[in-house]
Amino acid sequence: MYDIAIVGYGPTGATLANLLGLQGYRVAVLERDAEPSPLPRAVHFDGEVMRIFETAGLAPDVLRIIRPSGGIRHVNTAGQIMIERKPALETGPHGWANNYLFHHPHLEAALRRGAERFADVFYDEVQSISQTADAVHLQTRNRLVKARWAVGCDGARSMVRQAIGSAHDDLGLHQPWLVVDVLMEREVDLPVQTVQYCNPARPVTAVKGTGRRRRWEIMLMPGDVAEAMTQPENVWRVLEPWIRPGDAEIERSAVYTFHSLIARRWRDRRIFIAGDAAHQTPPFLGQGMCAGIRDAANLAWKFACPDWLDSYQSERAPHVRVYIEEALRLGAIIQTTDPKVAAERDRRYLEGGKEEMVNLSPPLGPGAHFDGRVFPQPVLADGRRLDQAIGGYRWAVLCPPQLRTEAPMTVVPFAGEEAIVLRPDRYVYGRAKTKGQLEQLLGGVRHESKTPQPHH
Repeated sequence: MYDIAIVGYGPTGATLANLLGLQGYRVAVLERDAEPSPLPRAVHFDGEVMRIFETAGLAPDVLRIIRPSGGIRHVNTAGQIMIERKPALETGPHGWANNYLFHHPHLEAALRRGAERFADVFYDEVQSISQTADAVHLQTRNRLVKARWAVGCDGARSMVRQAIGSAHDDLGLHQPWLVVDVLMEREVDLPVQTVQYCNPARPVTAVKGTGRRRRWEIMLMPGDVAEAMTQPENVWRVLEPWIRPGDAEIERSAVYTFHSLIARRWRDRRIFIAGDAAHQTPPFLGQGMCAGIRDAANLAWKFACPDWLDSYQSERAPHVRVYIEEALRLGAIIQTTDPKVAAERDRRYLEGGKEEMVNLSPPLGPGAHFDGRVFPQPVLADGRRLDQAIGGYRWAVLCPPQLRTEAPMTVVPFAGEEAIVLRPDRYVYGRAKTKGQLEQLLGGVRHESKTPQPHH
C-alpha cells in the first residue's frame, strides 16, 4: 500500500509528488497520458513558485527553460498605458525574479523528471475511487492502487472532485476567448512586454513567450462562432494588426471559456483535491497554475499529522480567492465592450495616472499557524540564501543569538529581535520575542509531530 496516491500529473500533481518524495513518502502517480501535453497552456509563474521549485531541488533544470518577464501593459485604444507591471529585471523578495515566462510542455517535463526520483508512475486512467476507514482504493483499467491518502490534481473536469461530491462557488465569469499560439518565422517589431489591448471593439492579450513563441488571446464577441474562429483564415484575420501569414506558423488555436470557480469541499475524509480541481482562475493575472503549485506546497507537509490536514482548505481557499478576485478586477478592465464605459475608464486613468501592478502576497486563511504570511528569502550573513541554509522542504527556526535553542528542526542564525518559526512551505508558523514564547511555539510543533512518520 502507498502512503499517498496522486491522480493527475500536470504541474500541481508533479510538484506534489516531488515534495512528498523529499519527505520519504511512498507515492503513486496515476496519469492517463504517457507524455506531457504537447500544446501550450500556462505561460507564467511568479517568484514564490520558483522558490517552491528551488525547495524541491528543481531550480537548475527549471532555469534552463524559463526567462524573466518583460512586464505587462494595459493600454487603451489611444495607446495610453493604464496599468503597468515593470520588467522582472531584479531579484525580488523570494530570492528570484518576480515573474517568469515558460513553455508549458517544457516545464511539465522538468517537473516530471524530478518526481520520478521518488514516485511510482502508472500511465493508466482512474475509473473509480472509493475509501474505507484506513485506505483509498483507486481502480484503473489495469490495476487496483491502494493508498492511505489520495489527492486529485486532475484538472477542471476532475473525476476526484466529482467523487467527493463537491459543487462550486461561482464568482461570475464565464467568457470564451480564442487562444492562438504561434512560432515566429522571422523578426517582426512586436512588444517585449505582455500587452493587454483594452479595446472595446475586440479585447486582446499578446504575450511574448520563450524562444520564438508568441501567444494571442482574443475575446469572442457577440456573433462569433467558436468553431469558425479557430479556422486559419479567421485566425489570421484577427492577428492582422500584428502578424500575417509568412511571419509565423500557427501552432495551436482553440477556444477556451475562462471561469472563476472555487470548490466548496476540498476534502472528503482521506481524499483531497488541488489545483484546477479545486479552483479555476481567469488568466488575467497569470496565477492559475501558481495557485495549484501553492496548494501542493501547503498540503505536502501536513500528512505528518492528520490534524494539520484539517487546515488545508481553510488556509488555501481564502488565499486563492484574493487572486481570483484581482483577476476578475483586471478582467473587467480588459473585457469592457461598451464604448461609453470604456471612455469613462480611459478618462479615469488619464486623470489619475497609470496604476502600478505588483505581485500580491495575501496571508493564509485561519489554520496551522499563528501568523500565516509568507516569509521572504534574504541573503544571510554567511552569503547563503535562506532556503539554502534550511536545506529543503522542512521546518526551520530563524533564531537570534539571545534566543538560541535546541529545536527539533533546522536552526538558522538570524539577526533581529525575534525568533521566527517557518513551516516547510516558508509561511510563518509563529514569532517569539522571548525564550518562553519560542519554547511554547516549538512545543506545539513537537506535539503535533508525534504522528508516525512515513514509510521509507
